[in-house]
Amino acid sequence: MTIKEAVLKSLEDIGKVTNYMAVYEHIIKSGYYNFGNAKTPASTVSAFLGDFIRNGDSRVKRIKEAGGTYSYYLTKYENSIPNESLIQQLEVNNKLIGKKKTYIERDLHKLLTSYLKNLGIYSKTIFHEQSTFGKDNNQTWSHPDIVGVSFLNFKSKASQSFLKVIKQVDVINLRSYEVKKEINNDSELKKSFFQAVSNSSWANYGYLVAYEFSSNLFEEMERLNQSFGIGIIELSSNPFQSKVLFQPKYHELDFKTIDKLCSINKEFENFVEQTEKLLIAEEKYYKSTEKEFDEFCDDYFLNESDARNYCLLKQIPVDK
Repeated sequence: MTIKEAVLKSLEDIGKVTNYMAVYEHIIKSGYYNFGNAKTPASTVSAFLGDFIRNGDSRVKRIKEAGGTYSYYLTKYENSIPNESLIQQLEVNNKLIGKKKTYIERDLHKLLTSYLKNLGIYSKTIFHEQSTFGKDNNQTWSHPDIVGVSFLNFKSKASQSFLKVIKQVDVINLRSYEVKKEINNDSELKKSFFQAVSNSSWANYGYLVAYEFSSNLFEEMERLNQSFGIGIIELSSNPFQSKVLFQPKYHELDFKTIDKLCSINKEFENFVEQTEKLLIAEEKYYKSTEKEFDEFCDDYFLNESDARNYCLLKQIPVDK
C-alpha cells in the first residue's frame, strides 16, 4: 500500500471517529505500510489526514476537538456517529469562534444528494479545483457542482458500447446541478442562473439549486425558467421535503462538451466511465455493479434525524 491507501484502510478498519495517533498505530499493527527510517512517522500520518481535508477529498471528514486537535472518520460512516458527538462538535465550534459559524456551499451537497437518491437519481460532486487549470475561477463556469444520472427502463446488453446504449430511447437521463447557499436579489439570481445555463449545456436536464430564495424573485425565476429551460430546486434541512419550484426542459446530450469535461476533470470522466459500466453490465453482474456505482457516488442520508444532526453540526439553519 501507499501511505495514503494505508490511512484510508485504517480509517475503514477503525470504523469510527479517531485521531491520527490511533490511525498510525493501526497502520503499524496491521503492517499496512513500512515507514522505514522516518523520524516522525506519526506526524506524517497526521499530515496526510490533513491533506484529505485541504484537497477537498469527500471520503474523509474531521471534527475539531475542544483542545484544538482534530479527529477523523470516513464519510460513509457519518450516519453511524453518535448524535452526542455531533452536538458536542456544535458546542466546540461555537466556543472556538465565539459566534455562529457560517456553512459553505458544499455542506449542502449531502442534502441535495439525499433528495436526489430518494428520487432514484445517482449523483456525484465534481470538484472544479481538480480540473486542468482548476485554480482559474473561470473553471466554475465550465462544469457543475454535482452531476446526476437516472436509469430508465434499463436494458442490459453487454455487447453494446456506451455511445450506442445512451442513444436508445428511455435508457438514462444525465443531469447537472449548480448549488448556491442563498439567492437574495435579482443580480445574484441572474449570475447564478446563467452559471447554471453555462454548466449544464452538456446534460439532458440542468438545475439551479439553493437553500434559500428571496420570495420576491419568483416571477423572475419563472421568466428565466421559461426562456432557458433550467429547473430550480429549493433545498430543505429535511432533504426529503426539498422541492422543485420550476421544472427543467429536456435537451439532447452534447457529446463534444462531455468529451471536453472528461478531458479536463478526472472525476467527471470517472462518472461517465462508471455510468457506462452499469449500462453495459450483464444481468448476472448488475447488482454488484450497481452497488459499486452507489459507493462511487456521493453519500446520502437515510432518515430525517441524521440530516437534522448534520445541519446542526454544519450550522445550516434548520428553521428557515
